[in-house]
Amino acid sequence: MNDKLNINQWAEEDRPREKLRDLGAEALSDSELLAILVGSGSTKETAVELMKRVLADCQNNLNTLGKKSIRELCEYNGIGEAKAITILAACELGKRRQLEKAEERKDVGSPTAIYALMHPKMQDLDVEESWVVLMNQKYRLIKAVRISHGGITETAVDVRIIMREAILANATVLALCHNHPSGSPLPSKDDDHLTERVKRACETMRVHFLDHIIVCDGTYYSYHEQGKV
Repeated sequence: MNDKLNINQWAEEDRPREKLRDLGAEALSDSELLAILVGSGSTKETAVELMKRVLADCQNNLNTLGKKSIRELCEYNGIGEAKAITILAACELGKRRQLEKAEERKDVGSPTAIYALMHPKMQDLDVEESWVVLMNQKYRLIKAVRISHGGITETAVDVRIIMREAILANATVLALCHNHPSGSPLPSKDDDHLTERVKRACETMRVHFLDHIIVCDGTYYSYHEQGKV
């Protein structure tokens, strides 16, 4: 009788997919990452145990694994042609990634840089939209996220959504940005109140609130430049 547990019977925190989801890919061993790719092992061993055995035959060296042929991988019980191809495709992607230059994140640490980023997204809008520009501690762009889409004169902004986006992106700096379809960059009292609410929320969450930019076609208003944040 085979009393070996399959991966689905493991404690959730020990399963490779759940472990990656909760702790990140760097927390997994090579065999666990490969087990996610192959999906299943055989009746005698789990996917993790299978990939441990394959790696052991490669002296636990991923470069050696990548040199194996489909036929050689298919000699292992539990690995068919589809799984062998998946393994070799992953090894090839890893090799190509090493050859790629890391993407340079855009510097958006100034009002003019934020305006240059957001103006193309907003210049033709006939209603107000609000976006949050998320950055790392070096003011490099992580991403810009639209958080509301509203009417001609105003749009409702939920500060909780702004902070949620910042936390999920691991951002340490953020800037708020919205457009004025009227063409006037001057802030309204509602804009001032929103700025204060976002500023207080950022202080609570220890995120640096860099600026609130009002975008118009050809010009902008910066709370930072006006000394209001």
